[in-house]
Amino acid sequence: MHPERSDLVPSVAIAVGAAFWGLYWIPIRGIEQAGVQAFWTGPVIFGASSLLFLPLVLTRLHNYVAHWRHILLPGLLAGSAFALYIASLVLTDVVRAILLFYMSPLWSTLLGILVLKERLTGNRVVALLLAFSGLYIVLVVEGGLPIPRNNGDWFALISGLCWSIASVKLFQDGAQMILEKVTMFVVFALLMSLLLVFWQQGDFAGMPDIATLEAGWYWILIVAAGMLPITYLTIWPATVLSPGRVGMLLMVEVLVGVASAAILTDEVFGLREFTGATLIIAAGIVEVLRQQKFDKSGIVSDHRPS
Repeated sequence: MHPERSDLVPSVAIAVGAAFWGLYWIPIRGIEQAGVQAFWTGPVIFGASSLLFLPLVLTRLHNYVAHWRHILLPGLLAGSAFALYIASLVLTDVVRAILLFYMSPLWSTLLGILVLKERLTGNRVVALLLAFSGLYIVLVVEGGLPIPRNNGDWFALISGLCWSIASVKLFQDGAQMILEKVTMFVVFALLMSLLLVFWQQGDFAGMPDIATLEAGWYWILIVAAGMLPITYLTIWPATVLSPGRVGMLLMVEVLVGVASAAILTDEVFGLREFTGATLIIAAGIVEVLRQQKFDKSGIVSDHRPS
């Protein structure tokens, strides 16, 4: 690969990670069918992953202590973002949750301009227009613009904003302590998902028992085993790519989710879905066509001259 386009590797990585996130509905549905209540899927997923990550945490404990300033805030923001997003899928219409979460490319672009002093390029403007048009066409909201109307809507909107802030912080810190940030992502996602259960119910009623967990053990194991590589493919690119690009390429999740649901269930994938998917793919291509150069430290340099 040409050294001047070394930004393509993390760009492809975030797209691949997003594609796997788009398939996560399959084990989540399996866990629910095993008897786990919908609101408890988040704690089960992140709890199992945290247990699997425990040996890794113990072997790298010194790094957590020595570099906690670089690990704590990104983990808190990113973990909270995904916990809120999963909760929003339970508390509101899935279509509204996805649309409100994927306002994140807009927030990320604005934060990139304000905080990172990035240029607002023509590529980015065109890519945003294509992406949001495609997203809207794929999901088609009959009631107009998805303005927040309930707790689930607000959770989705806040989750996208949290992820945008997390991606800016990850970018500012650069490609360091990636595994530590991945594990903190999962731990804080677990804590936030438990907090949301308590906030919603006032207690921890409905916690799955051992028999229920045993019934869905293979789905839980699949999710937990896949969490490390998939989260790594999400966190690492965010440390070296523009936050706006990260948010844009994460939209691959929507395409894979819609397509896989059409293949594995009776959901429709017709002309409307194909048109929207084409626009989202075009948005990703337009965004990636704008080269991002890396400076000597390995961080993307795509800012206005100071």
